[in-house]
Amino acid sequence: MMLTVGKKAPEFTLKDQDGNTRSLSDYLGRRVLLYFYPKDDTPGCTKEACTIRDSFPHFAGLDAVVFGVSVDSVKSHKKFAEKYKLPFTLLADEAKEVVEKYGVWGEKKFMGKAYRGTNRTSFLINQTGAIEKIYEKVNPITHAEEVLTDIKSMKQ
Repeated sequence: MMLTVGKKAPEFTLKDQDGNTRSLSDYLGRRVLLYFYPKDDTPGCTKEACTIRDSFPHFAGLDAVVFGVSVDSVKSHKKFAEKYKLPFTLLADEAKEVVEKYGVWGEKKFMGKAYRGTNRTSFLINQTGAIEKIYEKVNPITHAEEVLTDIKSMKQ
């Protein structure tokens, strides 16, 4: 299924880094940045998480919720969140259901070898649960600022 702007974001329920269950539908009425990343505590993913962390007060000020999603375990997310003092929620998609639903699980290449993994893609979901913007091939360093600029320009 190809996700497009204006369509309803696929519902999901996943465990966060503390083992609590989180569902997308619990956040209706608020904007949600759902960002998918390949792996906890790797260079690009750490850069992205830390720039979002450093911009987090601005997300909170715009009443936006941030969810980072990878196929790592709850335990791995807990270590990653504690190590970098991440103030937002990390969701564990170990069964790869959500990465599949959102179409971000696919073929990747590293040093000439092909493998399957999570593509660095984000979805901005509006207060009614519809996809407001899709960010593909995200730049880990500039992503947080790009999303904040977009939210401010869309603010209702």
